[in-house]
Amino acid sequence: MKQTSAASLKYWFLLALGWGFVLLGIAGLFLPVLQGILFITIGLIILTRVHPWARAVVVRLRRKVPAVNRGYHLALRKARHWLHRD
Repeated sequence: MKQTSAASLKYWFLLALGWGFVLLGIAGLFLPVLQGILFITIGLIILTRVHPWARAVVVRLRRKVPAVNRGYHLALRKARHWLHRD
């Protein structure tokens, strides 16, 4: 039973964290103090762990836009750092 609740907690945590970054990114598109694209990318990378549609969006963007592919690698490092902090 603990395994299920831990998995559920992780799911909701990743969901909230991913959408939080996406919302910060959207705000960052309009505010000069936040890097909007970077936060949106981090949020999408986090959401790929819980939603297949997010993975498809990231793969499609990486193929079509080289700048997104470069930003993906930067955002991936940052997301992994946030997800694996002890």
